Amino acid sequence: MAEKSGWIDISYTLSKDMVYYPNDPLPPYIDFLYSPDKGQGREITMSQLIINTHHGTHVDAPRHFYPDGTSIDEMPLDAIMGPARVIEIKNTVSIEPEELATHNIQPGERILFKTKNSAYYKLDKYVEDFCFLSTNGAHFLRDKKISVVGLDYFGIASGEHVLEVHKSLLGSGIWIIETIDLSAVKAGNYEIICLPLKVAHGDAGPARIIVRPI
Repeated sequence: MAEKSGWIDISYTLSKDMVYYPNDPLPPYIDFLYSPDKGQGREITMSQLIINTHHGTHVDAPRHFYPDGTSIDEMPLDAIMGPARVIEIKNTVSIEPEELATHNIQPGERILFKTKNSAYYKLDKYVEDFCFLSTNGAHFLRDKKISVVGLDYFGIASGEHVLEVHKSLLGSGIWIIETIDLSAVKAGNYEIICLPLKVAHGDAGPARIIVRPI
């Protein structure tokens, strides 16, 4: 939802009831440690949050697939802050070079893909046939030398494409944003602010991300 300032929060809300990637070993855990209304004799509210680095909206660092790669705490501050472009994808199956070629993508761009997936955030279950970035699509973006790519679902790739898509992008220094909610965002040019948690030697970092039209 856009605020008066024009900023739109595209982060996925963390909760213990949230939908998450089914291959994650454990679901997210968020609950109260103390709450004044629970009769614990404490006048404070304090919660405990147990998540992995890929729960909810997050940024993948090269270390996710390369053990000696750049970690999330080493991410340059301006990597995911500045101009960005939201591109709406018409293909309902995958993001392919043929469609990408129509958008005049330039080196250094921060690209967020809005697909049919944006409607899935209203559902209370994981959808397996989400629109994903294909291997050929990832190679196209790698060759274009973009700086950031984001997708509006829990993973940027699916099935046999997962390994090569991640390695192709991260190995080329392209930061990946996953689990963004673009349901209230139209295609166009935006300013983006994305700051993942500064996790030491982290392979990824949960993030709060906001955009506004420019």
